[in-house]
This record gives sequence, C-alpha cells and structure tokens, in this order.
Amino acid sequence: MHRSTREIRLAEALVESADTLVDDFEAAHYLPRVADHCVRLLAARAAGFMLIDEDGTHSLAASGAHREVALDLLQAQRSGGPCLDSYGTGRPVPPVPIGTARAAARWPEFTERALAHGIVGTFAVPVRRHERLLGTLNVFLATLPDEAASSGEAASDDGAELRLAQLIADCTALGLRNRDTYVQCRTLAGQLQQALSSRVRIEQAKGMLAERWNTPADHAFVALRQYARRRQLPLDLVAQAVIDRVADDAELRREAGRGEDEGRS
Repeated sequence: MHRSTREIRLAEALVESADTLVDDFEAAHYLPRVADHCVRLLAARAAGFMLIDEDGTHSLAASGAHREVALDLLQAQRSGGPCLDSYGTGRPVPPVPIGTARAAARWPEFTERALAHGIVGTFAVPVRRHERLLGTLNVFLATLPDEAASSGEAASDDGAELRLAQLIADCTALGLRNRDTYVQCRTLAGQLQQALSSRVRIEQAKGMLAERWNTPADHAFVALRQYARRRQLPLDLVAQAVIDRVADDAELRREAGRGEDEGRS
C-alpha cells in the first residue's frame, strides 16, 4: 500500500475508534467497523475483538470482512488461543505461523479451525487503558510475510504491523472507557436534574397550599408529607397532584391536623 494512502487510512481508523461520544453509539456496530480498519491496514483476512468483563464474560465482535471466519476463530479460543494469551499476560502475542503452533501442540482447537479456514498466521494485542485491561484484538492472516515477499509483493515489517494493531487497540480502549465515563456523567446529570425538578415541584405545591389555606409553608409541607406517607406515595407525586389541582384538598387538611397532633404527642 502506498505510504500516504496507509497514513490516511490509519488516521481514519484512529478517528473512528475514538468517536464514541454520540447518543446512538452501539458497541455491536462500533467494534466491527474498527476491526474492518485493521483488515485493510494490515492486509489481513479478518480481525476481531474479544472483550472480557470483570466477571469473566466474553463479548465477541468481528470484522465485516469474513465475519463468520473471525467469529469462529474467536469462539475456538475459549480453551486457549492468542486472545487469552495476550489477555492473560497483558502483552502482545507477536505473529505466529499456524503450522508452527500446531506442530508445537499450541492452541489445538484454534489451530485446527484456523487451518480449515485457510488462515496461516495470527497475532493479538491487548485492549487496555492504563491499568484497565478490557480484552484483546486478534488479527488473522491468509499470507505470511515470507510468502508475500516470494510472490513479488513488498514484505511487511512484523514489528510495524504489531505496533499498528496496538495503536488501534489503544485508541479503541480509550474510546470505550470514554464512552463509559460519558454514560455515567449523563446518568448522574439526569438524576440530579430529576432531583432538582422534584424539589421545585414540592416547593411549588407547598406555596400553593400555604396561600390557599393562609397558613405557614411548614404547615403545608406537613400535610404533603403525611398524605404521601399514609398512602405510600412518592412525595413528588403528591406535589404534582396538588399543582394539577387533582389532590383531595379536604384530606390534605386533615393530614395537616393529624401531623400537628402527632407532633404535640
């Protein structure tokens, strides 16, 4: 690939892997797109992510290119493979010829399936942000560097390919962690807004009752609170009923009286 073209594609991959702060974000669509960038940049047959939660749950995502192959090879690694090796050590697994791994009885199930799919080499890099390890990115090769050179194509630098994959994996980890932080902030902001709105409604209801009854606001609040407690209703819901003028005013007054009697006793 011409260098300038590859640089542009790498920039596109990094931008897309970092672009997670959007309302319609879905990891099921995001990760395959990033994996597709890996396939194009690294001249691979397929690529995929294996993300592992703290409880050990595995989530798999494969490139659109040869998706079934990538998913099958990721699934074959539940008992061992480059993904688990990389995740277990937190370090990359450099390019490994499948034939060599098979001869050494390394990853038996994975190597059998890889050969069946015409995959001759693989490597994996960890997906991590600082000390938080999220999973791994696995790349599947249909040709080895020596084969590419013998066919007249420019031989690739294994170290450079590994570094490119690690760069994309690092940016993906950053995107995923930023997404988690974004969701947490949005959730907290929503909760704070809800609490503020609730408080505003309660204060408004207190003011309406105090004016209607010509009584102190504290007296009106006692009525709201007692009414809500006896009926096991949220105070905010009772306040909204007062604002909408659908609450039983006579019953609210009685609750105010009961609250005062209980306070004196």
